[in-house]
Amino acid sequence: MDAEKLEFFRNLLQDRLDALLGEARATMNELIEGEEPFADPADRATAESDRAFQLRIRDRERKLIAKIQEALHRIEEGTYGICETCGDEIDERRLRARPVTTQCIDCKSEAEQREKAGM
Repeated sequence: MDAEKLEFFRNLLQDRLDALLGEARATMNELIEGEEPFADPADRATAESDRAFQLRIRDRERKLIAKIQEALHRIEEGTYGICETCGDEIDERRLRARPVTTQCIDCKSEAEQREKAGM
């Protein structure tokens, strides 16, 4: 992959990482500020449900943050865009759709088929 494309993906990944980290900081600030006292138990239950939902979202984002950091590391190593299974280049369209991917579409499809078959 040429330097211009690598820079494009580095910027794409870094922008996404910055956005996710900003959202995580905002959630932490909300949790630290504490909650309002609720007179109605139903309001408290709704607030707790909303908080649990936010935490589940942030947990998924935490996993995505790790994948983005790994992708940025692969860019630095010079292995970004190379399928970890077969060693071929990953199609640029796939990288644009899922910039953290580590497998080409063929290897990913095969892995999913094996997974479905219980192998």
